[in-house]
Amino acid sequence: MNQAPQSRVFSRGSYSEALRIGAILRKETVGGALLVAAAVIALIWANSPASDSYFALRDLKFGYEPWHLELSLGAWAADGLLAIFFFLVGLELKREFVAGDLREIKKSIVPVAAAVGGVVVPALIYAGINLTSPETLRGWAIPTATDIAFAVAVLAIIGSHLPSALRIFLLTLAVVDDLIAISIIAFFYTSEVQLTPLLLALIPLGLYAFLAQKYRHFFGRKAAAAWLILLPLGIVTWALVHASGIHATVAGVLLGFAIPVIRSQAGGGPGAGPGLAEIFEHRFRPISAGIAVPVFAFFSAGVAVGGWSGFVSALSDPVALGIIAALVLGKPIGILGTTWVLTKATRARLDDSLKWIDIFGVALLAGIGFTVSLLVAELSFGLGSPHDDHAKVGILAASLIAAILATLVLSTRNRQYRQAEELEKVDADQDGIPDVYQGRS
Repeated sequence: MNQAPQSRVFSRGSYSEALRIGAILRKETVGGALLVAAAVIALIWANSPASDSYFALRDLKFGYEPWHLELSLGAWAADGLLAIFFFLVGLELKREFVAGDLREIKKSIVPVAAAVGGVVVPALIYAGINLTSPETLRGWAIPTATDIAFAVAVLAIIGSHLPSALRIFLLTLAVVDDLIAISIIAFFYTSEVQLTPLLLALIPLGLYAFLAQKYRHFFGRKAAAAWLILLPLGIVTWALVHASGIHATVAGVLLGFAIPVIRSQAGGGPGAGPGLAEIFEHRFRPISAGIAVPVFAFFSAGVAVGGWSGFVSALSDPVALGIIAALVLGKPIGILGTTWVLTKATRARLDDSLKWIDIFGVALLAGIGFTVSLLVAELSFGLGSPHDDHAKVGILAASLIAAILATLVLSTRNRQYRQAEELEKVDADQDGIPDVYQGRS
């Protein structure tokens, strides 16, 4: 009796998807470098003799109070600028599950399950360390997310010859992590919901979604017209969601979900130009990677450590200990463990181009929690509170440790893959598609 063929975990996928993912990661690499630079500047400034000016700048308020928009610069960065980042998260999630390789259950189940494992295990480790303290237990969601920009920046430096499947795996982990984190923020960090502004938000959101779906019909090829009309509707939606008490980054995800990622037959054709998803991604990703996320990191990463004694004192807080253990140990245990269990429970096996040590290296890299972890820390304990400051120390320390450990593992693997490439060059046919992608579904 013939046995059903085994499915392969983390295969290369389609060539078009590999090209698209590669383009995204190159942009995120630049953003990761800016992110690290902004965090370092904030840490130096916050611990310098001029530290008072940093905190005065972070806490400077401006805005329109009747709409609950009189916020500090730090809050504007977290609630406003970060919504741009989550808009792209929503757009990328929709594209992956509607038009990407992950639209097929057999391809998406393992990386999605691995991402869930990489969320659940760190949360349990943090909760176990803080179980006796209800006050600090509130931060259980801090170590659940992976910072895609920071992680990709590290991967780009050390992994130029690693298989593309690993990069796709890392991006999938980070995007699904972000979706789970946003769900956690919406359900667990929303203390009181104001129904009136929330219901009012459905009006501009619905109009935005309708015009986005029919934008070729209304705007033709004039992308600027779509930009000028949809952007104000998006801002109004964001403001109303913020006024409702739900964290405004949720609005960013919803607006991303509303953008069509598959072109309609009526508006298609080779000469139709890029779709709305491509237009918005092209315009917003540089803003997100070059401005929004680095500015948020600048205002969130600045914490007055208080010298070596202050650093040691911060690490003695169960909050920092829980975050470090959860990110450095919990992430690789959850990701690698879930992947291994699924391969044993099903007929799936690791793709021939990868080894388990590669998955372990990426799982270590996923322990770099920065942008979303800093946001959840602020939501958990309040900006500038002692526990928030200790959480930031834990996030920074854990991210550095995870980056170093991942570098040790993946740099060795990168050298081995480079040597293999030198021995066996990949040929390309006349169609320009490498042979390794031919014949794959």
